[in-house]
Amino acid sequence: MPKARKRKTPIVAPSSDAATSSRPEVTRSVIREFHVLLKRQTQLGRSGTKDAAIASELDRIQQRIQELGGLERYQHMSATGQKDDRGGGSHKIFIGWMKELGLHKREDKGKLKMLEVGALLPDNYQSCSSWIDCRPIDLNSRHPAILQQDFFLLDPLTNQEKWSAISLSLVLNFVPEPKDRGRMLRMAHSMMVQDGHLFIALPLPCVTNSRYLTIEHFKAIMSIIGFKQLKEKWREGGKMVYYLYQKEEPSPAQDGTLFSKKRELRAGPSRNNFAVMLADA
Repeated sequence: MPKARKRKTPIVAPSSDAATSSRPEVTRSVIREFHVLLKRQTQLGRSGTKDAAIASELDRIQQRIQELGGLERYQHMSATGQKDDRGGGSHKIFIGWMKELGLHKREDKGKLKMLEVGALLPDNYQSCSSWIDCRPIDLNSRHPAILQQDFFLLDPLTNQEKWSAISLSLVLNFVPEPKDRGRMLRMAHSMMVQDGHLFIALPLPCVTNSRYLTIEHFKAIMSIIGFKQLKEKWREGGKMVYYLYQKEEPSPAQDGTLFSKKRELRAGPSRNNFAVMLADA
C-alpha cells in the first residue's frame, strides 16, 4: 500500500500567534515587520501633517504593532536573538577586538567608559567589569539596569569627549532617516575621547545590496566624520557586518557635500534603500 504523502506546511505572513514563536526564521520575520512599522510611524509623526488619512494610517500601524505583541514582544525577540543558540551577541566580537588591541590591560589608566546604545540585555559586558564601565541605554528599556534614553536627546555638553568606547550594534539601521544616521555618527564622534573606539554592527545587505551605499562609500563617510577603520568582519552569504573604528580628526581630503544627498550606486529592482547622509556640519 503506497505511503500517504506528507502535506507541506503553508508559508503564511506573521500573525499574533507567530509572534509568540521562538523559531529563528519567525523571530527574524517579525523583527523586520516591526522595523518597517516603526520606521513608517516615525516618518508620519515627523511630517507635521494631521489630516484624516495620516491619522488613519497611524491607527492601522499601532493596531498591527499591538497584534504582533507590542514593543515588549519586539524587545523580547531581539534579546532572544542574542542568545548563544542564535550565534551569540555581537558584543563578543567587540570584546575580542578590544582585547586584541590590548585595551583590557590598562593598568593604572582606569576602566574604559563605554556607552552601549540599543542595549537589550543589561549584562553584555559583565564579564569585563574589571576593565569596562558600561552604561547601557535603550529607547524602550525592558530592564531596570538599562537606562531608557533617546540617544539623540543626550546632552551634548555633559557627553562631549566622555566615552572611551561606544557600541552601535543593530542601531544605525533602526534610525528611520538617512540624515539622522549621519547625525548619530557625528554625535558619537563628538562624545568620544581622542583615539576612542566605535563598534558598529549592521545587517550585511545594508552595505552589499543597497542602491545608495556600498562598503567603500560607507568607509568614505566614516573617514569624513573622523573615524579610522581598524577591523571589519563579514562573509559572503552572511547576515551581518561588523566594524571597529578609532576616532581621529575629520578628513579634509574628501568633499562632504558629495554625501549630503542620495546617489544611486547600484541599479536593480532587488536593491534596498538603506542610506547614510551627511548634512552640513
